[in-house]
Amino acid sequence: MEGVEALKRLIGESRRAVIFTGAGMSTESGIPDFRSPGGVWSRMKPIYFQDFVADEAMRREAWNRTFSGVAGWVGAKPNQGHYAVARLVARGKVSSVITQNVDNLHQASGVPATQVLELHGNASFATCLECGLRHELDVLKQSFLATGEIPTCRDCGGLVKVATISFGQAMPEDTMRQAEIETLACDLFIVLGSSLVVFPAAGFPVKAKRNGARLVIVNRDPTDMDDMADLVLNTDIGPVMTAVAPVD
Repeated sequence: MEGVEALKRLIGESRRAVIFTGAGMSTESGIPDFRSPGGVWSRMKPIYFQDFVADEAMRREAWNRTFSGVAGWVGAKPNQGHYAVARLVARGKVSSVITQNVDNLHQASGVPATQVLELHGNASFATCLECGLRHELDVLKQSFLATGEIPTCRDCGGLVKVATISFGQAMPEDTMRQAEIETLACDLFIVLGSSLVVFPAAGFPVKAKRNGARLVIVNRDPTDMDDMADLVLNTDIGPVMTAVAPVD
């Protein structure tokens, strides 16, 4: 409880906070993380972006994974931690949520899409790699299962891919730029459920701290950045954030 009270106090003193979320934010919704034993990449190898583009067999495998739900990234419901974060956004305490997750659960919990900065994309829809047109997965799935044809853009005929950032794919420039702006503008940076080992995303807490913001890390396991944090809580996210931001 001492840590919860300390976090409450830091949020109360903050004028502009940013929340940064990783896989641990969504494990309480039943979504597996990537790197731990039993995680996504221990069960199947990632498909690199260049292989998706160059190899039809890799594209077919990628779509088979998407439509089978084997990765477990979509279909889950927000947990109490997501709803607590949404309350902090609605109350004006948090200006934006920077997330490494692709599950769309921050938006599903009520955070406006304009205030969610998705560093690694979104697994709930697809986009054309040529023209950027959005494609809904339900429509693509019906066609794929009926004909076996790999999805292509209905407008330009270009390759269509789930809107996540694959290994070897460039990070989204606009999103990265906006995340840096938000990071440098905040006075409190709260990390929820990230091991802080994946760069460049993990560089944002460092930038915030060096710019004078207070840094809080809530994660089940210790991270390499704990020493620079003002507060570290090695515990489950949902109960802590619900205590910090209870329902009115």
